[in-house]
Amino acid sequence: MTETKDNPNISQPFRREKRNYSLSDFEIKDTLGTGTFGRVRLVRHIADDAHFAMKMLKKRIIVRTKQLEHIQSEVMLLSMIIHPFIVSMDGNFQDELRLYLVFEYVQGGEVFLHLRNKGKFEPTHAMFYIAEIILAFEYLHGMSIVYRDLKPENLLLSSDGHIKMTDFGFAKVVEDRTWTLCGTPEYLAPEIVQSSGHGRSADWWALGVLTFEMLAGYPPFYHESPFGVYHKVIEGKYKVPKHFEPKAEKFIVQLLQPDRTRRLGCSKGGAARVKEHAWFGKKTNWEALHHRQVQPPFQPEVFDESDTQNFDKYPESEEAVEEPLEGKEAEMFNAFDTM
Repeated sequence: MTETKDNPNISQPFRREKRNYSLSDFEIKDTLGTGTFGRVRLVRHIADDAHFAMKMLKKRIIVRTKQLEHIQSEVMLLSMIIHPFIVSMDGNFQDELRLYLVFEYVQGGEVFLHLRNKGKFEPTHAMFYIAEIILAFEYLHGMSIVYRDLKPENLLLSSDGHIKMTDFGFAKVVEDRTWTLCGTPEYLAPEIVQSSGHGRSADWWALGVLTFEMLAGYPPFYHESPFGVYHKVIEGKYKVPKHFEPKAEKFIVQLLQPDRTRRLGCSKGGAARVKEHAWFGKKTNWEALHHRQVQPPFQPEVFDESDTQNFDKYPESEEAVEEPLEGKEAEMFNAFDTM
C-alpha cells in the first residue's frame, strides 16, 4: 500500500461505538437470506424508524459446528473497520437462544443476482466494481486483514450502485502466513489448496477469479466436484473467452499467477501496483473513487429504504422449539458483550 499523505485509503485504527440493542427494539420483517446458523432479516428500528439487516444466529448450531471462533473474529474485525465499500456493523447483542448482528441495510442486493440476471457484465461495469474492491483490499491489507471469501454472493450493491463487501467470517489478521483451509472452492488460491501457507496473496488470486467471472459469466476453474476444482486450480489451466479485451485478459493472467511471488499485488507496492495496471488506464481517479464521487455504471431499482425486490424471496419456516445453552457452553458467548 502506498503510504502517502494524499492517499485517502490509508488504514486507520478505529473502534466503532457500540449501540445497546435488544430484540424488542426492532420490528422483524422479510428474510433477506438463509444460512447454516439462521437467517438474515430486514428489521426496522422502531424508535429511529431506520432499517437494518440483522443476522440472527442460533447459538446451539454455532457450538455444534464449532464456528464460534469465526463469528467472534467477524464481530471483532467489523468493530474496527470503517470503509465506503465494506458493509458497516452497527452493533451486536444476544439472548438465551441467539446472537444478533446488526448491519446497515444495503438495498441493491447481491452482485451474484445481478450477474445471474445479466449473464455477464459489460467491461466498464466489471472494471468499476473491481476497482472499488481493490480499494477495500488496500484498506484491509493495510491493517494486516486477509478477507479470504471474495465471491459474487458476498458483494452487495448500494442503492446508488456502489460495492459493499460483506460476510467477514473467514477474515483474519495475518502478519505473515496462515494455513487454514477455508473459502469457496472456485475462488481458492493454489497455496490454500496445497496447504503451503497463504496471506494477502490469496485475496489477489480471488480478485482474478472474480474479474474473469464478471466478464465471462462463469468462473475460470469449474468442476462438478470440489476436488475436480482443486485439481484445475493447481494445474492453473483455463480458457479465456475471445471477447475479453487484451488489457483485461492480461490483468487476469497476472492475478491468476500460480507463483504468488510473481502475482500482481504481492510484490513491493502491493495494491498500488494493481491500481497502476493498464486495464484501468491513467484516467482512473482513485481518490474520487474512494470518496464515491465517480458515477456507478448501474443503479439498482430501489423504491425506498425498506425495498427488498433485489433479494430472493424465502418462505417462512416453522421454528423448532429450542433449548437455551447451559453452563460452559452458555459462558462461551460472554465475550460478545464486550465486543
